[in-house]
Amino acid sequence: MIKKLLLATAATAFFASAASAADLPRRAPPPVFTQIPVFTWTGFFAGIDTAYTFTDRQRITTVGNTAVTEGNVVAGRRLRTVTNEQDGIANIGGGFGYNYQFTPGSGFVVGVAANWSWTDIHKNTFVLGAPLAGGVLPNPAAYRQSLEWLGTATGRLGYAFDRFLVYGTGGFAYGQVQYDANFYNPGLALQFAGRETGLETGYAYGGGIEYAIPTDSFLNRFAIGNYIGIKSEAVTLKVEYLHYDLGSRNVTVGLTGLAAGAGSYTSRFRTEGNIVKAGFNYKFSGL
Repeated sequence: MIKKLLLATAATAFFASAASAADLPRRAPPPVFTQIPVFTWTGFFAGIDTAYTFTDRQRITTVGNTAVTEGNVVAGRRLRTVTNEQDGIANIGGGFGYNYQFTPGSGFVVGVAANWSWTDIHKNTFVLGAPLAGGVLPNPAAYRQSLEWLGTATGRLGYAFDRFLVYGTGGFAYGQVQYDANFYNPGLALQFAGRETGLETGYAYGGGIEYAIPTDSFLNRFAIGNYIGIKSEAVTLKVEYLHYDLGSRNVTVGLTGLAAGAGSYTSRFRTEGNIVKAGFNYKFSGL
């Protein structure tokens, strides 16, 4: 009798526990967190830009190649030093390169880049030298210096703050330059003239800021490549400053035969200046 009573009590407790457990809410599975990919600047890039170019008072220095012509320089009939300033908006340019970021998110970035800009800037400088002995009319001279285009091949070192990249850059520079020097007599006849055109080489250095546009930003409307089939990981906006120095070139300024004279001059042109670029790049995957 006691055994039956114990069994009945145990059965009642079991069914009561089961019923109570059935009334409890079901335990929900733990949420699944999807990690947001961290942005990295590692990868190839290519893009286009426009630029503003201006010079740092380029010097033109003239010497006489004979005693007579050097005497004219000393007397101020041909000016020893002339400064030539140029500025203008480059029509278009572009470039490509590769970046490597050591740690995704924020961290150091190294890279290489090649760029080319069609500058097409020209500058004419007109000066008046002192009159001949006993005369009153000056001796005019005209100089022209043109930078047709500028190319660079540089390395870069920067630091990324997620989608912002600040960097310095420097390396090789080259460009197509033309030089003209024309010396007139007081009667405005072209007495001496010289011209040189050539590929000049030198160096460039500077820095820039670049910003990678988030995929959900309204600025992605600038990603025109999406409409013509260019598929990239990101579109970046950039502003960059460079100082370039293409060295000096001697131009022989000789007699034209259009006016009486003797001897010749040498005018030494210096080519250096600054270029500010604004544009965008398409960023592609890394190696």
